[in-house]
Amino acid sequence: MDRKESDAYLRLDSARLPQHIAIIMDGNGRWARRRHLPRIAGHRAGVAAVRSTVETAARIGIPALTLYAFSEENWKKRPKSEVDFLMRLLCQYLKAEIKTLNGNNIRLRYIGRQHELPDIVQREMAEASEATAANTGMILTLALNYSARSEIVDAFRALAEAASRNGGLSHLEVTEQSISENLYTRDLPDPDLVVRTSGEMRLSNFLLWQLAYAEIYVTQTLWPDFRGLQLLEGIEEYQKRERRYGGLAHNSAADHAQSRSHAQSKH
Repeated sequence: MDRKESDAYLRLDSARLPQHIAIIMDGNGRWARRRHLPRIAGHRAGVAAVRSTVETAARIGIPALTLYAFSEENWKKRPKSEVDFLMRLLCQYLKAEIKTLNGNNIRLRYIGRQHELPDIVQREMAEASEATAANTGMILTLALNYSARSEIVDAFRALAEAASRNGGLSHLEVTEQSISENLYTRDLPDPDLVVRTSGEMRLSNFLLWQLAYAEIYVTQTLWPDFRGLQLLEGIEEYQKRERRYGGLAHNSAADHAQSRSHAQSKH
């Protein structure tokens, strides 16, 4: 860490770090446009942001980090030349980062409909995952060809298929737990914090089920300019909030109890 990151880390309560951070990486195109560069220059610059963010998260002891790298919608709404470049950039990243991931004890995994990605990309993904499989530190999850709605559809399909093997749809049991157990993220805790770069105020079809109670932190920083320092600033903001999960704030609950006690004492 540099001096600014160290100072930011010292402001954190290490006992209240998020267990799972999810990041919507946005702003590569705008970053490039402001510099009169092609969009692919923004994507290339974004790799440094990934590296810094991942290393910082691992070093401070975040158990799980999920990055929204490539959505299902990207296939449909981006030019083929840009998609092809992103696939090549992904392969380059996976090859280049294995040493860094292993050096930081990071285990790499993926969520999304991987079978729809090009064969060469699937091979690189598998090799990188296998190369880090023995690591015991932070779990880095890349969301590739990912759609939250598709994930939920796939979860229900899995439930229906399991029921059909068990005597038919009359045996279908749908609960929050059964759905969660069939999501791509079933081995991970739900994110505590979701970070969105570039100032956009939307989830963009990302982890819609899992983010039900996550704290949302939006920064104006474009993704290529995002570094470990900005991650620490997001965690600092997260630690200022009181997570209620639909209940009352601590002080509000105390005031409510005191009011009830006072009212009862008058009778």
